[in-house]
Amino acid sequence: MADVAAHITGTVWKIEVTVGQQVKSGDTLVILESMKMEMPVEATEDGTVKEIRCKESQPVNEGDVLVVLG
Repeated sequence: MADVAAHITGTVWKIEVTVGQQVKSGDTLVILESMKMEMPVEATEDGTVKEIRCKESQPVNEGDVLVVLG
């Protein structure tokens, strides 16, 4: 399984996927907001969303796992 982590410290603005959804490398999974800028977090490989470990409006730190792909 692949863990997709935050690349910045910020707030989860929007979750773009659901559990069970098929994604491809480069698809946006989560959008983070930091310093009034929206930053997408993208899949690094093809897979299925197995778990979403964040919720909208949640603060996150760089390296926190947001989505688990299988």
